[in-house]
Amino acid sequence: MGETEKKPVKRKRNASLTFRVTNQEYELVKQQMDRAGIKSQRAYLLKMALNGRIIHIELDSVREMVRLLSNATNNINQIARRVNGTGSVYATDIDDLRGRYESLWIQAKEILRRLSAF
Repeated sequence: MGETEKKPVKRKRNASLTFRVTNQEYELVKQQMDRAGIKSQRAYLLKMALNGRIIHIELDSVREMVRLLSNATNNINQIARRVNGTGSVYATDIDDLRGRYESLWIQAKEILRRLSAF
C-alpha cells in the first residue's frame, strides 16, 4: 500500500440512522438530554432508540369501563327512586348491581394489568 491509499476502517457500528427534525423538536431533544444528564446527542438518541419506552394506551377499554360505570349509576338511581317511592328494595335489583360492579372490577383490573406491563 502506498502512502495515499488508506486502510478501510473496520467499525463495530457500520449502519447509519439519519432523520430531520424541526427547530422546536431539536430544542425539546436538547432539553430531554439535559434532564437525563447526557451530553452526547448520539449517546442519548441511541439509548432512547434501544431502551426508551413508548406507551400506547388503548382507550377502548377505558371507554368500556366508563360505559359500565354509567349503566351501574343509572341502575342505582332507578333503585333509589323506587325505594323512595315504595319503601322496598328487590333482591333482583341488588343482584343486578352486584353483576354490574363485578363487570366494572373486571374491566378495571384488565386496564391495570395492561398498564403494569409497561
